[in-house]
Amino acid sequence: MRKKSREMDSHWALEVMRKAPYITVSFTRPDGTAYGVPLSLACTRDDIWYFHCAPEGDKLDAIAVHPEVCLSAVTKCQPTIGPKDGSFTLQYRSAMAFGKAEVVTDLEEKVQALRAISQRFLPQHMDAFEDAVHRSLHRTTVVRITLSAPPTGKRKQYDQNGDEMKYGRME
Repeated sequence: MRKKSREMDSHWALEVMRKAPYITVSFTRPDGTAYGVPLSLACTRDDIWYFHCAPEGDKLDAIAVHPEVCLSAVTKCQPTIGPKDGSFTLQYRSAMAFGKAEVVTDLEEKVQALRAISQRFLPQHMDAFEDAVHRSLHRTTVVRITLSAPPTGKRKQYDQNGDEMKYGRME
């Protein structure tokens, strides 16, 4: 990280990932080209993240050959004018993590992962979860991403006085 003063710890980075409406997952296709796609992920542990997809496609083709992935999340992204110097800048909170992606084959883990995803994005509709899983489980693939290290975080944020909040200064 070039600007160490913007670096945040892994606990902070995990919160960014948990709050991000989507996380971009970057894959390497079988031909070596890059493929990144924003996905709706949920975690069951700090180092275990899940997404679901169709039973075939670019993501699964990539994972079969190159299971290593990169996750990138951004929240509180806001263009702004630098309060002290009038520069055009951006306030943000971001997190990045690396991991290994694997298709989940265990039925119990697959349902648990879908429950975590549904609970994260549609908690008010969990009464319909069992019926939805029963209807679509056979045509849904679940992918587990196991992080290889804790995520890293970075932010640019100004306080009420217009000073950039450096590492260690919280809101």
